[in-house]
Amino acid sequence: MSPHGSCYTSVEMANPRYTVSDKPIPVAELVATLTDGTKIKRRVPRMRACNEKDEKGKLCAGHLKRWYFFGDEVKQKFGADAEVYRCEHCKTLYLPNPEEEPRTGTLSW
Repeated sequence: MSPHGSCYTSVEMANPRYTVSDKPIPVAELVATLTDGTKIKRRVPRMRACNEKDEKGKLCAGHLKRWYFFGDEVKQKFGADAEVYRCEHCKTLYLPNPEEEPRTGTLSW
């Protein structure tokens, strides 16, 4: 038994499954702000949750849902058939990422 009360010693080992990436973390860029103060951002690839922070710096993390009932201001800026997503919590609007395939098609089985 060792003088520290344990026969095991802890050794810091690298975890090969999780390596540090040298790529920058993608950020959803602000595209526009509506007259009522609603922000419109561009989604990053594979983004499913809102990355907006409140005044305290807390992450919203609300689920992004496809939104069909947007107002005239959004229709004028992005078209009547625009693919728009809205955060279920803070109501920030997101436009699709141009690198991803549009999700406007009908599913076929």
